[in-house]
Amino acid sequence: MPGARVASDLWFTEYVSPWDVYQHGVQRLLVAKQTRYQQMYIIETGSYGKALILDGKWQSSTVDEFLYHEALVHPACILHGEPRRVLILGGGEGATAREALRWKTVEKVLMVDIDEEVVEACREYLPEMHQGAFDDPRTEVLIGDALEYLAKGEARWDIIISDLSDPIEEGPSFQLFTREYFEQCRRRLNPGGIFVVQAGPTSPAEMTLHVRLASTVRAVFPHFMHYVSYVPTYASPWGFVLGTDRPVPSDFDPSEVDRLLAQKTKGGFRLIDGRTMRMLWNPPKYLREAIAAETRVYTLQEPPKFFGEGIAKQRQNL
Repeated sequence: MPGARVASDLWFTEYVSPWDVYQHGVQRLLVAKQTRYQQMYIIETGSYGKALILDGKWQSSTVDEFLYHEALVHPACILHGEPRRVLILGGGEGATAREALRWKTVEKVLMVDIDEEVVEACREYLPEMHQGAFDDPRTEVLIGDALEYLAKGEARWDIIISDLSDPIEEGPSFQLFTREYFEQCRRRLNPGGIFVVQAGPTSPAEMTLHVRLASTVRAVFPHFMHYVSYVPTYASPWGFVLGTDRPVPSDFDPSEVDRLLAQKTKGGFRLIDGRTMRMLWNPPKYLREAIAAETRVYTLQEPPKFFGEGIAKQRQNL
């Protein structure tokens, strides 16, 4: 390659669409395992640190995961103002729990993840992400199916965070991006509670999943909001959607957000503050227009399917 020095002989390639791929040079392969539910890799890359990969789809990396996890957790908590009970569905790395535990008001975090082997591998190999969240006395980890927990449980929550792997057809999560699942979540919220879901890429070429997930959340909750955070290792701006029975403001006063965060959290944020909240609450025009026009709702009979897989290959085989 003229003018470039390629420093890795092993590359992880993620197939983003039928025409696009994204590659990361691998320095070390830390874990490679087929669990009961999915294929798991934990790798160390040259640019973005250690990363978790499930069924060939990049989940998060130690260098830029804060752009995802802070955006996933804190807008809902800021909107609520005083979250005490937080339910995380998925979240194997422990980083979502880490962010919820920043709130001094939080008394209980329950993380429900179907794959114990992923949780244990993340606990061992990704301490940079969980930062001891698994050992916090407020945290409980339940290994089990999210839908089954919601159907059988009676506990109520202030915040429910759906932090699940992408809904590829072969994976364990595609049914959990549907109207039926969102309705189960709504029934488990306290009055004024907030549900938030990671909702896929939002680039113009890849936004269909996000737009239809926003439509699905809108069909279940009286009030909803969609927003975007750019995560470089996802090769796209990434979307989130929240739903609630409380009115959602159209904007935030940055000074009021900063005051709330100073009073109610222990700080340590790298993304979230008052100015960032204002930015998040103003997604781009093309996305707002697409969601306003969308009518399709994902159901168990017609769930979403996310494109792609990934593979690690030696350079000479690329």
